[in-house]
Amino acid sequence: MTLTNLKTIFQDNGCEKVYIKTLSANDNSKNQVYLSGSYDILNIFPLSEIKADSSGDWEKERFKATITFGWITDNGVISNAPHSQFILYPKYPEVRFSGFLKGCSIPPSDLMTKRLPGRLLFLGVTKKGSTIGYVSDPDSEITKSILDLKLKTELGIFKILMVEQQNNPRLLLLNELLRIHKLGWINSKRLDKNHQQLPCTSSNCGGYTLEAELGITPNGYSEPDYLGYEIKQFKAKSFDKIANEIVTLMTPEPNGGIYVNNGVENFIRTYGYDDKNGKDDRLNFGGIHKIGIRQPLTGLTLNLIGFDTESSKIRNTNGSISLIDDSGNEASSWNFSSLIKHWNKKHNKACYIPSKSIKDPTQQYYYGNNILIGDGTDFQLFLKQMALGNIYYDPGIKMENASTKPLVKRRSQFRIKSGSISNLYKEAEILNLLNL
Repeated sequence: MTLTNLKTIFQDNGCEKVYIKTLSANDNSKNQVYLSGSYDILNIFPLSEIKADSSGDWEKERFKATITFGWITDNGVISNAPHSQFILYPKYPEVRFSGFLKGCSIPPSDLMTKRLPGRLLFLGVTKKGSTIGYVSDPDSEITKSILDLKLKTELGIFKILMVEQQNNPRLLLLNELLRIHKLGWINSKRLDKNHQQLPCTSSNCGGYTLEAELGITPNGYSEPDYLGYEIKQFKAKSFDKIANEIVTLMTPEPNGGIYVNNGVENFIRTYGYDDKNGKDDRLNFGGIHKIGIRQPLTGLTLNLIGFDTESSKIRNTNGSISLIDDSGNEASSWNFSSLIKHWNKKHNKACYIPSKSIKDPTQQYYYGNNILIGDGTDFQLFLKQMALGNIYYDPGIKMENASTKPLVKRRSQFRIKSGSISNLYKEAEILNLLNL
């Protein structure tokens, strides 16, 4: 294997970058391979599933995240390692790689079972969403070739080797948003799954119209919207002052509590209330819910279970964001395992765009020149802002025809004021597109 051949294999599998780590003696199959001192590594490598592995002992709390991984052999074949996983230790926090030899038909055991410093670990993400890797001996030609390159581009402990020419996605996005701003008022619209343009008349068409201009079809899965960026539109009174507007961050369905165990209809009948605008036979479940404050409309208190506010770390991997009633019953909940993958993967890079709307003579939207862009997030940053009360739960759940043929609408929303968004990212700034 030569470096040229190795780059070709990564490129043939659709990898744009190769992440290279110099392994220490402790980086082996017995001790696991250290990858990161934060959860930001989860933004790079696609994970299949995250599960809590809790023993009740803070020292041993961890998450296990499965990853589709295979080793590149010296013959250029990909040998699957079906038991590969990332172990997330919230105490430190840190992420380690394990299980990468078990069940693999052609594993690099001679290198990954030894305490041998100076080996190089190469990792790349394919366009199919899997991860492939290679490990080189300290004295090999590949290792020497990499050291001779003196790579400067870094991400945490990794050096980055580009194997495909990559356009600047940030600049491409900003130029597109500038084009859309210069269009002025745009007729409300949306795209269907076949990219056909359709009129849009609902109250949430601001996001659909922007996505249609960017060529984004609506999706319900946890992937970024455009060029690796999550696109978030929010209503604004002024394009010059955008720090005090409400932004919906995500809308995940609960996965625990009465909401799941007894069903949504039972949940609404238990904790909902008659429509405040006098609409007959309708029950609503809404209102702002902040951590530790009882919501008078629903009688529920939002709790952050298993997160230590002083250290801003997860203390219990079975923890959750939970709505608790006055009797101590869990009305609904979102466990950390379900949220951590969604948040890191979908929101690592995000762009927040203000908009204005009019309905006369027709429904139209106008998108602002001042936008907020964030890069590099961590789920524990999300939990910290929730603990501070900056992120809150603001559902729009309702049941019409409650006494006849109930029709339920589900809408769980976690929201934040736009001025607090920068606290969710390691790098964030407001940009004026007119100054590009």
